[in-house]
Amino acid sequence: MQHTKKTLDHAASFSRRSVLKTALSSSLLLGGGLMLPAWAQDTRTSKPTAEIKTTGGKLRGVMQGSANAFFGVPYAEPAVGALRFAAPAAVKPWQGVKEAVQIGHRSPQPVGGPFIPEVFALDRAEPMGEDCLSINVWSPALDQGKRPVMVWLHGGGYTSGSGGWLLYDGSRLSVNQNVVVVSVNHRLNVFGHLYLAGVGGEQYADSGNAGMLDIIGVLQWVRDNAAAFGGDAGNVTIFGQSGGGGKVCNLMAMDGAKGLFHRAIAMSSAALTGIKPEQATAQAERFLKQLGLEKSQAGKLRELPMEQLLKAFNAVPDLIVGPVVDGKHLKRDPFTPAAPAISKDVPLMMGSTEHEVNFFAGTPVDPIDAATLEKLLMQSTRRDAAGVASLLATYKKEFGVRSNEEFNQIIGSDGFRSAILTAAARKAALKAAPVYMYYFNWQSTVREGKLRAYHCIDIPFAFDNVDVGAAMTGAGQDRYELASRMSTAFANFARTGNPNHAGLPTWPAYDDATRATMFMNGKPAVVNNPFPASRKALYG
Repeated sequence: MQHTKKTLDHAASFSRRSVLKTALSSSLLLGGGLMLPAWAQDTRTSKPTAEIKTTGGKLRGVMQGSANAFFGVPYAEPAVGALRFAAPAAVKPWQGVKEAVQIGHRSPQPVGGPFIPEVFALDRAEPMGEDCLSINVWSPALDQGKRPVMVWLHGGGYTSGSGGWLLYDGSRLSVNQNVVVVSVNHRLNVFGHLYLAGVGGEQYADSGNAGMLDIIGVLQWVRDNAAAFGGDAGNVTIFGQSGGGGKVCNLMAMDGAKGLFHRAIAMSSAALTGIKPEQATAQAERFLKQLGLEKSQAGKLRELPMEQLLKAFNAVPDLIVGPVVDGKHLKRDPFTPAAPAISKDVPLMMGSTEHEVNFFAGTPVDPIDAATLEKLLMQSTRRDAAGVASLLATYKKEFGVRSNEEFNQIIGSDGFRSAILTAAARKAALKAAPVYMYYFNWQSTVREGKLRAYHCIDIPFAFDNVDVGAAMTGAGQDRYELASRMSTAFANFARTGNPNHAGLPTWPAYDDATRATMFMNGKPAVVNNPFPASRKALYG
């Protein structure tokens, strides 16, 4: 897959410059025709939760069905002024009871993008601001239950997205699986990953990884406050999809995160490498130039309005942002040349979908002829006609009868899976904690079924949110059983480090010899070493 703009989401990087705004971006049409504000949790008819005490002060949330829900809970001070580009500062305690009933601001980010509306219909499109360092928490009971805590890291690369999406609503996962769910907002793009240490010196030593330090700040907050929500600070799982999966991989290599989480799940992404300081410095210099600033004027970046920085970010083509191997917070590439030893005892689950690239609006989903398929594959794989013909012959032998457009989709999507397989093999090679692999190939019925098993389609199943995510999944009854199976596997993995349960066939741990993989669909099954010839033909 070609490398495109503004992110290092995984080994086959893709553009995440921004979030697509659809006709539903200012209001969301939910089941039954109820229209809700896109930016706020509607609490007018909901009962309040009991008051709880956190390290920041007292909170009162709102009952969301049977879940105790707390929205917009601050975990750090707003990253403005001297705190812009700096590590997060602990939130100052407040007086009285804070009403945690509204989604907080998302990180500043661009709008617009080449992504499908089926997913972005579930974006609340809440306002953005630098006072974005907040979380949302769901718990089935505010007692001393010591439940597993599952901390969700949203997608969007390191450029866009929000933990406030309706798709990430944790109420059903929390209640049905008896876990505490936390979704996170943190700094993105130049606010979270503009590496200024190379131009501004030691005072900017945290700038290249500020967004990741925010997440570590959340994990520290969970350590200190999980018990107030009925959670167990000694049993924390980080899980994320796409860019969120990359964040999971980076956290596994960061000294500051060690001991703050105990399991990890990376969906549709694996970060094998980080950005080198010299490359990150060059990107910062390009950004300064766009603003008409010299390197010696880096300090002015803390004075400029948020909107001006965001406008400049949009104006610089292919500006690369993401975690930086800065020697301080991220001391090595996360999964190269091997999996990080500091998290060797952390069980890991990974997976991808069969048609990841159908998430991008430019991917052909309608029928294409053989000549068009050949042209597309020549572009994406950088092979000549003979090379493409040989590659297709291998894929056709292993995947069976598929349409031309589906072969294009599957081959393109293997760019995602390649990095995941590499990370899983390197983690398994440490022989210290198990790795579990899944392959999601249940196909959505939306848009006449043309989108198939596209990027993000596994999220509503992991969260048991297939009705909330009906714009993505369609309305078929078969969704519910698979959602129960997958969400139970995720919760069991969070609880014990093993996803097995009675609703699935026995799921062995993954290693580079057997490569045992759970195929997630209407009839889940374990397949050893799936599609070896095609992937070897694609990557060697």
